[in-house]
Amino acid sequence: MPIARPAASVALEGFELRVLHLPLVAPFTTSFGTETVREVILVRALTGDGDGWGEIVTQADPLYSSEYTQGAWDVALRFLVPALLDRGSLAPEEVAGALEPFKGHRMAKAGLELAVLDAALRAEGRSFGEYVGAVRDRVPSGVSVGIQRDPAALVDTVRGYLDEGYVRIKIKIKPGRDVADTAAVRDAFGTIPLQVDANSAYTLADADTLAELDRFDLLLIEQPLQEDDLVDHATLARRLRTPVCLDESVVSDKAAADALALGSASVINIKAGRVGGYLEAVRIHDRCLAAGVPVWCGGMLETGIGRAANAALAALPGFTLPGDVSASSRFYTRDIVTEPAVLDDGHVRVPTGHGLGVEIDPVALDDFTVVRETLTR
Repeated sequence: MPIARPAASVALEGFELRVLHLPLVAPFTTSFGTETVREVILVRALTGDGDGWGEIVTQADPLYSSEYTQGAWDVALRFLVPALLDRGSLAPEEVAGALEPFKGHRMAKAGLELAVLDAALRAEGRSFGEYVGAVRDRVPSGVSVGIQRDPAALVDTVRGYLDEGYVRIKIKIKPGRDVADTAAVRDAFGTIPLQVDANSAYTLADADTLAELDRFDLLLIEQPLQEDDLVDHATLARRLRTPVCLDESVVSDKAAADALALGSASVINIKAGRVGGYLEAVRIHDRCLAAGVPVWCGGMLETGIGRAANAALAALPGFTLPGDVSASSRFYTRDIVTEPAVLDDGHVRVPTGHGLGVEIDPVALDDFTVVRETLTR
């Protein structure tokens, strides 16, 4: 289901990049660390027909992936933005090709591509959802729950999210905080849709421990092993009844094809930043849809910009599992858009306005900005 109607070219005049620091409503702990402030890069594409916004979803430290804020900032300003400005005028579908000579840095590329997409679609009066092929006007919302102080605290936290209406719970796990935590949630809440996310915290030597999770009837176990362990993931998948889902391992459509061919996963988490952009994310969706492999939309603690794009992506037909497109209030007391995503009967609405369908709150944007730089032609 490729993009039905490509977007028109835009005349690029410049890019503005900002580093934002958004306080989180509560610390968010995974197997690789704890965040209390979300550091993110916001991209503004300046064009002859208006502006567009994108988000570079790197974190402050290279712990989830090799990308991190200062590295993305440097490569964007030094290489990626100049390459796009040198083109002068280009369509969003041409961004990836223009940036292809520069190896890696997928999150930086994705943020720039999204800004160009937003600008082009706003100029045409089209919504991002229509552009990517969304078939639903709202998407079921799951919530990602970080590692808590102990299993009892985890149960209390999960109860709060269930009371808010979230339709699926994902809990983070790591060695020593896996079986007991999962058991506590399952015992407390019965047959709720439940999955676990290891963020690459285990090795094949931990297969017996991971097999203990089979008794909890989980939707999936996400990224149990290191990102380059495709063969070991295939071996582990044969040991487990719980479906294995890949996240960090799937950095492109080619990586998704390899994982499926090897039997490394029976579910794939699609994060547009991780794979280099929303157009590549759509290609992975199309591949999995054709193969009958379910996908879901992962989250990177996005602001309202990335959250709007994720909602539209998650409305494609192959996204059959609830994703991490939660309400903005899950992470932020104050977002940078005028109408943050809200939870309505367990779902988040897909914006229908032009482009991404959200508008920037200029006061909040300035309040959270710690660094700002603009490059023009």
